Amino acid sequence: MAGVNETTAARTRVADAVCERLREMIFTGELPPGARLSVPALAERLEVSRSPVRDAVLRLVQERLAREEPRRGAVVAYVGAAELVAIYEVREVLEGLAARLAVENAGRRLVRALQETLEDHEAATRTADLAASTEADLRFHRLIREACGNAEVVRLLDDVQTQVRLAMRTTTVTSGPRQALDDHRAILTAIDAGDATAAEQAARAHIFRLRVLLQQQAEAGA
Repeated sequence: MAGVNETTAARTRVADAVCERLREMIFTGELPPGARLSVPALAERLEVSRSPVRDAVLRLVQERLAREEPRRGAVVAYVGAAELVAIYEVREVLEGLAARLAVENAGRRLVRALQETLEDHEAATRTADLAASTEADLRFHRLIREACGNAEVVRLLDDVQTQVRLAMRTTTVTSGPRQALDDHRAILTAIDAGDATAAEQAARAHIFRLRVLLQQQAEAGA
């Protein structure tokens, strides 16, 4: 793989690089849900030996980006609408808690960062730049959870976000870009006011709205 020299890098470092590349391939759809993660084929494709690829695939299984299937080995995981509803039930609580804790632990620096991200999101929405809009959306939530000051909440939400990004390959998870902007603006307003309760309620309302849409989608597909 370009940029990775196994003669100068430790096996763990190579495995880290391979794993990051495979994550990127999964999130961009280059490796779609159900695709086999054949160690020999991936090693040849990425131009590395099989050992770091094997380590990387095992890590992806642990992260639930891949799953083991009988007679097929590891394949890229699939998150369906019904499974995503359950994930969003958890996400609703965690995002609300993160917003509350962010108000209690963060200062004006967080508000400025959220304002800049909201401006980027709005600009991307105006130009219908889906990639930039998605990135701004993810960044908004990431800034809040990283400011919450609770490592366990961050770890749990990172795992949830990984599953959400995986689901975005096959499931529409949106209440519309304008609605998302309005929801984020309400969260920012509460954080800016230092109102922890309002911030938690706004964050939960945002995820609840998405969860209802996902529930409807799951029932329609049943």
